[in-house]
Amino acid sequence: HVQLVESGGGLVQPGGSLILSCTASGNIFSINAMGWYRKAPGKERELVASVTSGYIKNYAESVKGRFTISRDNELNTVFLQMHGLKPEDTAVYRCKAEGIVGVKGMSYYHEDDYWGQGTQVTVSS
Repeated sequence: HVQLVESGGGLVQPGGSLILSCTASGNIFSINAMGWYRKAPGKERELVASVTSGYIKNYAESVKGRFTISRDNELNTVFLQMHGLKPEDTAVYRCKAEGIVGVKGMSYYHEDDYWGQGTQVTVSS
């Protein structure tokens, strides 16, 4: 079983910054990709940014140049630095871990993808 715990959301004024973090715990050997998704009221869930274990990054066009994703493979943690926040960035942000390989003793196995519980980011004056 794998658990993802997020932190770092909150209320910020337009132009402000926030850093989100998400740590995966459990019997984890490796995680292929970790990413952040967001869902705003009345909108579809969208990928914000993702990063592979080889540090290949992908960003939504709307956040390029403002958000930076990074990860610490040793700690199974992914970060999302958000700068120049806009009201349209307001959403519930959830992290996702994909391609998890679990380990128990000398046995390795594929795990399901896991989601964090979500953290609210509100950009408002």
